Amino acid sequence: MSSKLSEFTKGIIKDNPTYVQVLGMCPTLATTTSAKNGLGMGLAATAVLVMSNVVISAIRKTVPEKIRIPIFITVIATFVTIVDLLMHAFTYDLWKTLGLFIPLIVVNCIIMGRAEAYASKHGVVDSLLDGLGMGVGFTLSLVLLGSIRELFGNGTIFDITIWGKAFNMFVMILPPGAYLTLGLLAALFAAISINKEERAKKVAQAQQAQQTQQKAGEVK
Repeated sequence: MSSKLSEFTKGIIKDNPTYVQVLGMCPTLATTTSAKNGLGMGLAATAVLVMSNVVISAIRKTVPEKIRIPIFITVIATFVTIVDLLMHAFTYDLWKTLGLFIPLIVVNCIIMGRAEAYASKHGVVDSLLDGLGMGVGFTLSLVLLGSIRELFGNGTIFDITIWGKAFNMFVMILPPGAYLTLGLLAALFAAISINKEERAKKVAQAQQAQQTQQKAGEVK
């Protein structure tokens, strides 16, 4: 049970596709002018990631090695088309705002990377959890980035007024604001990771010292 949970949670912080692995930068920078856009893009990518992971995992033993990449791309493109048509039908305004970045999910390196590195080598359940975890991590990353940019650019989050135009910095909803915010968040995630590693090292050293003392006591 713990291994299944770790498969899901690794994509949220430890192996976050945006701030740790630095993947999917094009939609991350281009679609996060608001929290709503980030959420829409993240959920669309998550849906494609989960479904393509499941299918690729299910057919992995029947796919010839030499043509696996074209087959993976075909599977991913099929689900991207489905998501694109569904968004066009039911969330037209969001679909129109995200524009070309929905079809470009086909070449999103997060999705292709998980298909090649994970789904093609693991079972369906593990691949589903991996895709879901990475998708949730990607979605949360986009929402966080979009919320910060929207807040400091427009004074709102999900179009809900927080402080209006009192402290607005228009640059935050422009490309420089995306790069600046992304860099600061990536640095924060790196600091959290380093801090965890240092704490784990200290705990291991303390346990080793305790074991050494116990052995010394037994010898006496």
